[in-house]
Amino acid sequence: MNKIRMFLYAALGAMCLILWNTWQKDYPPVELKTTVASSSESTNKDFAKASTILTSKKTAVTQTKLKQIVNVRTDVLDLDIDTTGGNIVNTRLLHYPVSLQERDVPIQLFSNNPDNFYVAGSGLTSDIGPDIDANHLAQYSTAMPSYELSPNEKELNVKLAWRGKDGLLEVDKIFTFTRGEYAVKVKYEINNHGNTPWQGNFFANLERKDLNENKGGMFSFKTFVGGAISSPEKPYEKLSYSSFTKENLARTIQGGWLSFQQQYFVSAWVPEQNKSHNYFSAADLENKIYTLGLTNSVKVLPHSKNDVNATLYVGPEVAGNLKAVAPNLDLSVDYGWLWPISVGLLWLMQQIFRIVGNWGWSIILLTVLIKLVFYKLSEKSYCSMAKMKDLAPKMQALKERFGDDKQKFSQASMELYKKEKVNPMGGCLPILIQIPVFIALYYVLIESVELRQAPFMFWIHDLAIRDPYYILPILMGVSMLIQQKLNPPPPDPMQAKMMMFLPVVFTVFFLSFPAGLVLYWLVNNCLSVLQQWYIMEKMKK
Repeated sequence: MNKIRMFLYAALGAMCLILWNTWQKDYPPVELKTTVASSSESTNKDFAKASTILTSKKTAVTQTKLKQIVNVRTDVLDLDIDTTGGNIVNTRLLHYPVSLQERDVPIQLFSNNPDNFYVAGSGLTSDIGPDIDANHLAQYSTAMPSYELSPNEKELNVKLAWRGKDGLLEVDKIFTFTRGEYAVKVKYEINNHGNTPWQGNFFANLERKDLNENKGGMFSFKTFVGGAISSPEKPYEKLSYSSFTKENLARTIQGGWLSFQQQYFVSAWVPEQNKSHNYFSAADLENKIYTLGLTNSVKVLPHSKNDVNATLYVGPEVAGNLKAVAPNLDLSVDYGWLWPISVGLLWLMQQIFRIVGNWGWSIILLTVLIKLVFYKLSEKSYCSMAKMKDLAPKMQALKERFGDDKQKFSQASMELYKKEKVNPMGGCLPILIQIPVFIALYYVLIESVELRQAPFMFWIHDLAIRDPYYILPILMGVSMLIQQKLNPPPPDPMQAKMMMFLPVVFTVFFLSFPAGLVLYWLVNNCLSVLQQWYIMEKMKK
């Protein structure tokens, strides 16, 4: 049993090392950025045409001055729209500060700064406009230089107008902002006054620079940073930056969506779901800029009108919000391979939070609930450990009797276990139970924006980062040491020394872990010590 327990502790220690390595790479949270667009050469006309206009737009944004910026402010967003191309070039999330030290500075997602390049672009391309090439982007006009959602309004419409030189083609680009939402509806109203059909292409894309914000080690669990697309065949398909360089994406998808995501935040284009769209990707290796986009053809008959609709989401990774925007978009909240457990843990914590109003107490009560669920299983384990502790003198006698004959010692030990009705593996179950919960909770803490900058009490102002004074890790190490004292000592003195050294190793690992994760482990250890002590005292009587 002791060898098995040693193995499990070693496995748990390896997991801690992996997660610790991940945490070093993942934290602090990264900031999102912006641009207008780029694409790739493709096997069909639509892809090639989109590539020309989108690649040119990146040059236009980075090398020319913005002619007019329209500021739009809602209760959750503060953003800028460039009338050249009619694209959102800066976005600030009013409810998400950069840090606890800068509470008045909202985090910026989109930004047209070349050093932090991350932009959402959209437009209509044709030989007569609105968008033609790099030097001939649509020049929109608007009624006001700024717009603001008033307290008594639920929606805010921002209209940009473009008119062809001959007056035969009119295009209005309308942004609709809704109170409390990070999803922006983008609508193109196309009015063809000519005597011939107008044929063009709608495009929407995301383009961002790889800032190397998530280069983990060999064994690290990493928060995913990169692109993703959705299709009926694959609801959530990750696209790492390395995949962009191997082969350009060229796929026709019914509906779907595309996104770029990172820790806590995501941006996504969601086109009309009842139409097929050509999805594409491109990579500018020199500037480390990666593009995901979609395009489809648009036709407007003479003296007719037609609309093109899409939704741009730019905001926090809140599963409920994302699910309301598009099917399967909530899958971009990436909890790794233990996502079912992570989703369940977060849901339980959310229900508790609604009652107690504090995420720290939510973690504590969640730990209590988990212990209650596995109480009987743990009880059997601790009973087995108590019996093993009582057998320690007999095991020592067997060791002295058989000396270095390990085969006979092992055979005699198994006979003794059978006679005393003791399961030597029973004491390992609590460790096995904790490993998946531990990893799943780690992902909840580093992926759930609800816990970003969430305070607990006293000196813990952010459960998603390490304890600044290392008090929780030290207490956790003490609790682990007490738990070790309650366990039966290994017959091998070397194993006994290694087991006693484990609390020190774990304390070092936990120094850099999120305070919320250490809080869970500390409470779990304390409850385990109480339960184990109670069972052992009960068995003595």
